[in-house]
Amino acid sequence: MAQPILKTIPLSELRISKLNMRHSRKKPDVSDILPSIRASGIRQTLLVRKEDDHYGVVAGRRRYFALKEIEKESGETPLVPCAIMTEEDAASAIAASVIENVGRLPASEMEQYTAFKRLHDEGRSVDEIAAFFGITELLVRRVLALASLAEPIRKLYAEEEIDRETIRALTLATEEQQAEWLRLYESEDERAPRGRNCKAWITGGAIITTDKALFDIAEYEGQITADLFGEHGVFADPEAFWKAQSAAVAQRIEAYIANGWRDVICLERGAFFHRWDHQTRTKRQGGKVYVELRHDGTVTFHEGFISQAEARRPEKAKFSQDDAPAAPVKPEMSGPLAEYILLHRHGAASASLAGQPAIALRLMVAHAMTGSALWQVRAYECASRKEETRASLEGSKAAGELENKRARIAALLEALGVSAEARRNGDAYRLCEIFAALLAMSDKEVMEVLAFTMAQTLEAGGPVAEAVLHVCETDLSAYWEPEPAFFDLLRDKRAINAMVADIGSTSLADSCASDTAKVQKQIIGNRIMGNGCEPHPDWRPAWMQTPPTRLVEGASSPPADAWARIAGLFERGEDIDGARVQAFDQQDAA
Repeated sequence: MAQPILKTIPLSELRISKLNMRHSRKKPDVSDILPSIRASGIRQTLLVRKEDDHYGVVAGRRRYFALKEIEKESGETPLVPCAIMTEEDAASAIAASVIENVGRLPASEMEQYTAFKRLHDEGRSVDEIAAFFGITELLVRRVLALASLAEPIRKLYAEEEIDRETIRALTLATEEQQAEWLRLYESEDERAPRGRNCKAWITGGAIITTDKALFDIAEYEGQITADLFGEHGVFADPEAFWKAQSAAVAQRIEAYIANGWRDVICLERGAFFHRWDHQTRTKRQGGKVYVELRHDGTVTFHEGFISQAEARRPEKAKFSQDDAPAAPVKPEMSGPLAEYILLHRHGAASASLAGQPAIALRLMVAHAMTGSALWQVRAYECASRKEETRASLEGSKAAGELENKRARIAALLEALGVSAEARRNGDAYRLCEIFAALLAMSDKEVMEVLAFTMAQTLEAGGPVAEAVLHVCETDLSAYWEPEPAFFDLLRDKRAINAMVADIGSTSLADSCASDTAKVQKQIIGNRIMGNGCEPHPDWRPAWMQTPPTRLVEGASSPPADAWARIAGLFERGEDIDGARVQAFDQQDAA
C-alpha cells in the first residue's frame, strides 16, 4: 500500500466505505469507547479513501459511529484525523478493513469470502492474499471455493441456515445439483440432504477419492471434482471410476500370473477377505492372490493364501504308474479330543484373563466394537419418525462433538493399520484385529475408545441416559436451546402456561391462561429474545435441566419419570458421593 496522506476531515464528509467488510452491518455498540473519545478525542486515525464527493471509511467504523454520537450530543461537527489512501489501491483498502476487524472480532467464513473475493477481483493472487494475512494458501482456496455456490445457497450459509459440513459438500455440486438441492430445501414434502449425507448425495451415493485409483489420474477421461476440504479429489462418476479401476486390476492380475502365482481370485465388490478362513502358502507352495474390492474404491491384494478347504486336501503328489492319487493325511485329533483340548485351553484363558484387568479391558472394548457369538451389541440409531426431530439432532452440538470423537478414534486405529469401518458382524478375525490395536495403545487412548464406544451404544429415552447426565453433571444448556422444532412440537397448554410462569411470573401466566397455545409460545419466545423485556437467553424448560422435573403436577413426563425411578441410587448423601470421587481419583492415579 502506498504511503497515505494525513489530513483532518470534517465528520460530515465521511461515510462508511463499501469496501469496509462490515459495510452492510447494523450500527455497532460503541458504549465501551464513547467515554474515552468524548474525553480525549480520537487517538488513532481513521483510514479513508476518496469516493465520489466524500471520503469512505475503510478502517475505523466504530470510531466513526462514536463520533456521530458525539455530534448529536454537542450539535457540532467534529474534525477527524484521517489517513487518506489512494483511490486506485482498492485491494489494500479491503485488506486493511479485514485486518482491523479480524483483530477485534474473528470474521465469519462468509465475511472472509467477501473480502478475499474482492481482493482476488482486484488482481491479488491466492499466494499474495495468503502471505498478506499470514494464512495458508489452502485456507484461501477453501474460502474462495464458496464462489462456486449459487447466490441463494451462499445467502443461506451467511444466515447460518446451512451448517459448515453441508456447505463444503455443496462446493462439489454442479449447478444442476445445487438447483435440485435448493428445490428440496424449499419443498414442504421433501428434505434436502445435509452433512455427510449431502456429500454422498452429490457423489451418487459413493464417495471415492483419487488416492484409491490404481490407474494414472492424468490419463483418466472422467470428471474429478476438486475437494478443497479433503486431502484428495473425488470421482464425480463412480461407474467411470470402476471401469478404469477394473482395467487396472486386470493388468495387475495378469502381472501376478506372469510372475508365477498359481491363481488370482477377485472377490465380489464389497466382500471381505477373511484371513481366519485361509492358510498362508508361498508362491512355490501353491499360494494364491486374493483381490479385495471395497465400495470406497480401495483395492487390497492379499498374497500367499489358500482356503481352509484346500488346505485339508492332500497336495498333488506324484502319481504312481497306475495314476493312483496319494492317500489323504488323517487329522491328528478326533472330534471329541479336539473339543477336550479346546475347552481346557478356554478355561486356562478365562482364568488368566480374570487376573489381567488391563488386557481384559481392551478385549472387552474390542467385543463391544465388533460383537461375537456371545456378545450382541448394537449402536444406537435415531428412529424418530419426525423429519424435524432428525434434522434438529443432526445439526446439534452433541452430534458435532460425537463426529469429532469418531474422527479421533478412527485416526488412532488407522495409525496402527486398522480400518475404523464399523462392522458389528461377530467376525473373530476382526475382533482380534481390534484387540491387537488396543494392546498397542496407551491406557489413556484405550479409555478414549471405550468412552466413544459406550457413547455409541447408549440407549435413548430411559433411566440410563438420565443417570449419565447426573453423574457427568452435564450442562444441557450448552447442548440445546429452544428452537423452532421444539415449539412446533409443543402443544399441551398446561405445560406451555407453566413455562410462561417460569420465564415470566405467575401473574403473567394467569393473565394469559385463556390465550391460545400459539400466543403463549410467542410470549415465551419474546421473553427469551428480550422483546420488550429483559432477555433470557439461558432459559431452559424444566424438562431440559439436570435433573428434569415435570411441569404439570401428577402428569406423566418421560424424562422426569425416568429420573424418579433411579434418583435414590444417586442421591444418598455427600459421603457416598465423596467415596465415589475418591475411587475415581485413585483409579486415575494408578
